[in-house]
Amino acid sequence: MAMSRDDIFAQVQEVLVDALAVDDDEVSLESTLMGDLGAESIDFLDIVFRLEKAFGIKIPREELFPAESLMNEADLVHNGKLTDKGLTMLREKMPHTDLTNFEKDPDINKMADLFTVNAIVNYIENKLNA
Repeated sequence: MAMSRDDIFAQVQEVLVDALAVDDDEVSLESTLMGDLGAESIDFLDIVFRLEKAFGIKIPREELFPAESLMNEADLVHNGKLTDKGLTMLREKMPHTDLTNFEKDPDINKMADLFTVNAIVNYIENKLNA
């Protein structure tokens, strides 16, 4: 049975409140996991595990949060910014993420801002409706 977007958000919010020890009013669709909610890279594993359990789905490694693997390839990053090839790969790996603002200044130091609650909700919604 398909879940509504609101139901998915409520479940994602609950997962993030538990995983990151934040208040539910801190978790909005626009919240970034690292900047707003204080997540660290180690938390991403826990979040993925909790999402899998909450939604009864399998989330392959690097599918929800693939950015780290992109930064390790020389032709994808130049002078601290993603190259056109890097942006293309990011679009392919993160279709659930709005890259509009990031594409204007693809500074790799701003990649953490791409990991938003909305991106997780989009990902889960796509996964459940596939």
